[in-house]
Amino acid sequence: MSIAFLAVIAALLYLAAAGLQLVSSLQHNGNLSRSLIIMAVFALGCHAFLTWHNVYGHNGVNFGFFRILSLIFLGINCACLLALTRRPLQNLLVFLYPLSAVAVLISTLGPETAAREHRVPLGVAAHIGSSVLAYSILTLAAIQAALLAAQDAQLKRRQMGGLLSVLPPLQLMESMLFELIWVGFIALTLSIGTGVVFMEDIFAQHLVHKTVLSIAAWVLFAVLLWGRHWLGWRSQTAVRLTVSGFTVLMLAFLGSKLVLELVLERS
Repeated sequence: MSIAFLAVIAALLYLAAAGLQLVSSLQHNGNLSRSLIIMAVFALGCHAFLTWHNVYGHNGVNFGFFRILSLIFLGINCACLLALTRRPLQNLLVFLYPLSAVAVLISTLGPETAAREHRVPLGVAAHIGSSVLAYSILTLAAIQAALLAAQDAQLKRRQMGGLLSVLPPLQLMESMLFELIWVGFIALTLSIGTGVVFMEDIFAQHLVHKTVLSIAAWVLFAVLLWGRHWLGWRSQTAVRLTVSGFTVLMLAFLGSKLVLELVLERS
């Protein structure tokens, strides 16, 4: 089986699973179907194999924009699947899986935008791993925040249909959001910490924007968690700061890689 064909299979499985979840949500079914779980597991398996093949090829390690994007979506989906054992986050799959399908296809069929490295030190690998984990968890938090904002708006307009009939109660949605933010914040702290310890110069010219933006995102999430604990910040404030922190974080990593590799064509 060719790698390209496997990528198409993974994308189709993701799209089919997203379609099943959408139908289930419209039917107000709060349970995950066995068919969806099977498709999601097979899609994740294919995705994991493709990511390993694309990132850790025979000629070295490639952390180009498209490759790292696929790695992040793999992390997001694994984190979401793990969280589903405790919390009803299945509505996120409707948004995540179509994006994952695109990421898998582009990563496999798209061009290499960065030179391959023959060796990655263990400390740098720890930094990359904690970074991917932080981006994955906080992406889930951002999507959860968007759903919470829409749900809160419907409640204020007293529209009892639509999202209100599909999503868990507002208080539970809020609780799940802050659980994701806490886990993502810890991972982001590890990411910044390992960067300081193991990267040669995190304020070098090609890294300074990433470092400054990552620290800015960390501060935003720290302020949000502080405000939640001491001032009882809820819905709208939580949504605004979560989306702001996520946007800054994405600019720090994916934004800088996009400009360097796709616009300036520098690896």
